Amino acid sequence: MSSEALPPDPFAGDPDDPALSMDALDTSGEATWPGSDDEPGRLNEVERGEIIADLADLAVYQALLSGRGVRGIVVDCADCGEQHFHEWNLLRASLQQLLDEGRMRPHEPAYDPDPAHYVTWEYCRGFADATLADD
Repeated sequence: MSSEALPPDPFAGDPDDPALSMDALDTSGEATWPGSDDEPGRLNEVERGEIIADLADLAVYQALLSGRGVRGIVVDCADCGEQHFHEWNLLRASLQQLLDEGRMRPHEPAYDPDPAHYVTWEYCRGFADATLADD
């Protein structure tokens, strides 16, 4: 079958194309992710420590804020200029995947999120600092 008879590649030009991970496999079977300066597909100890700290902070933020109706974190995306809304469990899973695999895979954005139910990471940090300082 000729390539003209096939539908267009929906991932053409997408840096998160899942097929790129197949191209990134070297002869040992270890993945080499584009842009990685350290061992292929691995985080250095500083990066791992930061993610572990973020996971711990996320657990505190969820415990303090979910009972107040906050569903997760909103992030201003530097790449697309839009806000991304991450529910607590989705963000935890993404951070865990980053810790385990050295990168986060693309995921579906929240469907029609209500911005009133999401706060920034900085808000969470300030709220937690103020709440825990009162105790």
